Amino acid sequence: MGTFSWTHLLIIALLFVLLFGAKRLPDAARGLGRSLRIFKSEVGQMQSESATPANPAATPAPPQQLPASAPQTQAPIADPQQSHKSL
Repeated sequence: MGTFSWTHLLIIALLFVLLFGAKRLPDAARGLGRSLRIFKSEVGQMQSESATPANPAATPAPPQQLPASAPQTQAPIADPQQSHKSL
């Protein structure tokens, strides 16, 4: 009861031909094949990405040094008491 016999498969094939037409079935099969190919490549890409280390931030990058000729200026710090006005 759990498997299809050849008659069941024949009836299903005839229903597909009647519903979609004989001209559209090859295009539908091509589209399904392309979709499966894309899905397979995406799954493979996801698996290859999961095999690489997932946390690249765990190893810190070396600090970058500024060139010696670059002037190092600091912005002036605003006085917090000047920003408050008395009422």
